[in-house]
Amino acid sequence: MLKVLKMLIPYLGKLHHRLQAMHWSKTPIPGVSLDATGLIALADLKTIAKHTALNGTSGILDFLVLCPGIHTQPNATELNGGELPPTAALTSGHVFRVENQATVFYLQKMGIPGHLVTMSVEGLPEPKRWKPDLKTIKSTLTPSFVCYTTPVSLTLLALMLVGFLNDWWALAVLLILILARTLNAIIVRRRSAPGWKGVKEPGVKGDLLILLSQDRWVRLQGPVEALKAVTAGQWLRDATFLESSLTAVALLLIYINAAVTTNASQAGNMIILALLLLSVGLVAMSNQWQNSLYMHGCKVQVDGEPKQYARRLDLADELISSTGRDDWAIRLGLINEKAEVRRVLL
Repeated sequence: MLKVLKMLIPYLGKLHHRLQAMHWSKTPIPGVSLDATGLIALADLKTIAKHTALNGTSGILDFLVLCPGIHTQPNATELNGGELPPTAALTSGHVFRVENQATVFYLQKMGIPGHLVTMSVEGLPEPKRWKPDLKTIKSTLTPSFVCYTTPVSLTLLALMLVGFLNDWWALAVLLILILARTLNAIIVRRRSAPGWKGVKEPGVKGDLLILLSQDRWVRLQGPVEALKAVTAGQWLRDATFLESSLTAVALLLIYINAAVTTNASQAGNMIILALLLLSVGLVAMSNQWQNSLYMHGCKVQVDGEPKQYARRLDLADELISSTGRDDWAIRLGLINEKAEVRRVLL
């Protein structure tokens, strides 16, 4: 990597001199004011928060993904709308609630009213040293991954362009956004460290039925330890005083950024505006195309086609027949009496 950078430095220097020789104008559109461009970063969009929830934490490149809603990332725990769906373990009959907000948000995203969506959860292997083989490249270059990593290149390009323009105020705006993004990403990463997950049960298979609002039903299957990783305990632990303070600093930086933007040139503001709009669109597309949830070293994904039911009682009857027990259905309120007695009466 260092050798590549050393080879690129002379070419970047020549490019810089050529671009400066072109005498770029800092006001390409006279009479148009873009002084309020910094306010775009304050837009209350949940794009970054949704990406954080779908991936369970913040990645190493997150600090270079700049788009409106940077300040909403610490509030990713609110994406589930306060819903904590009742859940039954079909293997034991125990009933509880899924309180992992990111998992609930993903289930809401993939759920379909009147359908049972079957999902599987599995533990991911320990990360190994990356080898550039064709299979690894194909598995990595998914549309969702490409859409999310493209804003990284756009941010680097924007830094280069405002540098060529010698627009130091615009450069300061971008650096402020990067700093705010970095603070939030580090705090989320610290808070998302796995905590209490209950007693370990290696080798035991689990089977959960989750009843979401709007008659969306999810059956989540996999090893019990993986199920606990995505459903038990906290997703983001409560922030410490220091973490809360740094979150407040990051929020203030976004507001300071809005004030600093007024000093940037028109061309610099155009670059910042284009960066923010393009990045938020790409991240939104990445969220839409991501069909898996990554949480505490596990992966949740849809397994098979959703199955539609005319009524919830039909779903209960089918699952009772397949599991051979109905205590979970009674505790969930799907039936009011023992299945055998109900069938006799019918």
